[in-house]
Amino acid sequence: MKHDTDDMTKKIKRRDFLLKTGVIGGIALAPGFSPVANGFWSGTTNKPIVKGINLGVITYSFRSMPGTVEDLLGYVSELGLTTVELMGGPAEEYAGAPTGPAKRWGNLTDAEKKELQDYHSEMKKWRTSVSMEPFKELRRKYNANGVNIEIIKLPLYNMSPEEIDYAFQVARAVGAKGITLERSDQAIDKLSPYADKYRTLIGYHNHAKVNFNSWDMAVQLSKYNALNLDVGHYVAGTNQSPIPLIEKYHDRILNLHLKDRKMNEGDNMPWGEGDTPLKEILQLMRDNKYRFMGTIELEYPIPDGSNAVKEVKRCIEFCQNAVES
Repeated sequence: MKHDTDDMTKKIKRRDFLLKTGVIGGIALAPGFSPVANGFWSGTTNKPIVKGINLGVITYSFRSMPGTVEDLLGYVSELGLTTVELMGGPAEEYAGAPTGPAKRWGNLTDAEKKELQDYHSEMKKWRTSVSMEPFKELRRKYNANGVNIEIIKLPLYNMSPEEIDYAFQVARAVGAKGITLERSDQAIDKLSPYADKYRTLIGYHNHAKVNFNSWDMAVQLSKYNALNLDVGHYVAGTNQSPIPLIEKYHDRILNLHLKDRKMNEGDNMPWGEGDTPLKEILQLMRDNKYRFMGTIELEYPIPDGSNAVKEVKRCIEFCQNAVES
């Protein structure tokens, strides 16, 4: 217990120092470091589908359809995209992970809690013993079809130290530049040392409860901490354009999640019908030659008679029209 208390005291002192020196809330970056200058944004080797933009998709967009890694590769290839943010679930399933219980909502019974606890124990055992060869094979499979796994999304914060080590090994095996997960101060404190250890980017993703300075702590605690900025959620939560934030931290962005939402925590909308300045964001990326991925995340309701692939295609066409105008 004393060890835990000492660690917490160190974190608090570190945070207090940053606050007192005026770093938090400011615009200073880690001295002398830029992911762009240090070769993190090498870009894809394939011809982009939108000129001047590194456009990709998060495979979560296809959650309404069959979702094996082969299924997902088929959708991405059909759309002509060359880069993805791959959800960790299908990747781990491909590598032979144990099958978990069906997702349940609301209060769990004692039996359901026990089932979930047993599954987490089984997953930890699997993660800390599995070979990286299936993940390398996954990379080869995607690369052979002209697709790069640029980012992988894994629940780092909920993992044990041994599982966190495993996650970074997986990222390396599939060829990912970084790992994404949900942003919280606790996650940033816990994971920053691992980002330094593995010299691998962590992109912290926001929902609507966010503000302009929500990533200031992250970029100071590790030069490998980065933004996975969801521009739609940002607009919905702040009623502000995300463009000033993109300009502020353009060289610390792992990727943007592109979607269109209404202000005042409003609905996800078909692109062009919400309050998110998607056209202006895409043109900003084009004009400034920002090389981080613009990641399509399909979250608006799929119309009758359509499907996720068709709707992502509409999003691609929106991007093409925005960049060409």
